[in-house]
Amino acid sequence: MKACIFDLDGTLLNTLESLANCYNRVLASLGYPIHEVEAYRYFIGDGAHMCVERCLPPEARRPEIIDEALARQQADYRVSWHQDVTVYEGVEALLAALQTRHIPMAVLSNKDHEFTCQCVSTFFPEVSFSAIQGYGPDVPHKPDPTGARRLASQFKVDPASIAFLGDTRMDIQTANACGMISVGVLWGFRDAGELNEAGASRLIARPLDLLN
Repeated sequence: MKACIFDLDGTLLNTLESLANCYNRVLASLGYPIHEVEAYRYFIGDGAHMCVERCLPPEARRPEIIDEALARQQADYRVSWHQDVTVYEGVEALLAALQTRHIPMAVLSNKDHEFTCQCVSTFFPEVSFSAIQGYGPDVPHKPDPTGARRLASQFKVDPASIAFLGDTRMDIQTANACGMISVGVLWGFRDAGELNEAGASRLIARPLDLLN
């Protein structure tokens, strides 16, 4: 392992409650039913647009309603992105250990690039990530491999020597599409069944297990 790429939500940060509260506020403002926090484990992961579509009632999944809900979600998240967010236990110790070993690290998220950068700089101010990449006009959502390949080129190492850590099938599919070591993390939003089915090379139960 000569470099590491980390997913953000569900891998470095537990943002489940934060995101659920944001989307539920949007639903309530539009007069639609809200969901339990646990339901958002399967709503989120593919970007804000897809999450909006999934949490709306089926009869409301029309372009004009989705666009309005997405606009409200973006406005809400601009002021609430840091609320109800925690760093997973063991993550800071892992990042510190990798930094001590001079292993380059990057973050690749399906969260919008603006919010990805804000979260990383706020919750990991002591970590020197080589790059931080979120969703943007020239970087499609995972499992499209564009973002991961771009990060690999910046590392200047063989993709087969890069560990890609994530908690969803999109992360595993992205890593495998790039020929990276796909590491599924079991403390995130999804379970071992999904990660194994997606073709994870390894599963780890705790962040520091990566060092083994």
